[in-house]
Amino acid sequence: FLYFMAFNDELEIKNNISNTCMYPVDPSVKPVIFISPSGVIVEGDSVTLSCSSDSNPPAEIGWFKGGMFVGSGRIYSISKISSDHSGVYKCKSRNEHGEKYSDAVTLNIMYPPKSVSVSISPSGVIVEGDSVTLSCSSDSNPPALNFSWFKGGTFVGSGRIYSISKISSDHRGEYKCKSINEHGEKYSMPKCIELLPCDWMISNLCYQAIE
Repeated sequence: FLYFMAFNDELEIKNNISNTCMYPVDPSVKPVIFISPSGVIVEGDSVTLSCSSDSNPPAEIGWFKGGMFVGSGRIYSISKISSDHSGVYKCKSRNEHGEKYSDAVTLNIMYPPKSVSVSISPSGVIVEGDSVTLSCSSDSNPPALNFSWFKGGTFVGSGRIYSISKISSDHRGEYKCKSINEHGEKYSMPKCIELLPCDWMISNLCYQAIE
């Protein structure tokens, strides 16, 4: 602040304070980000990030996600947030006297399982008597811990891995898994197990031996 001394007719001294001086962005004071809501954020929520900065003249605000510019203004709003918005955010406060970045904040978005798929091992020809393993994978946050297996709509087992030892014709059919976390569940597309009879393999080996 600047102080001026003025003398009136009675020679009284008055102090007048001027509030017009400009000051730069203080390099020791970072802007601060506030997130609303402040608790757990679930896919589909509306989220607001606010950048608080003290400077004169007022600073321009820019927003960055993972180092990439994503928006400007003191408020950065995301409606119907998705897992794609997960990441590290910073705001930058800038005026003609300088600039300063905030500390990073992380948006960790919770979401139900998606991209659920089944893989079968072995991946080639399956013959009666083989051991076969079906694995269920999915993308979710938090990671799914509950998996269920279905054959033609009938529940047959649980766990991320479903194993069949000495597979037989009774195991032929369509299989799918269901991935579950606290935010929802999702089924995979069906995966078909086809197998050849054991005598086909024997006759094929014999045919190759004769050749």
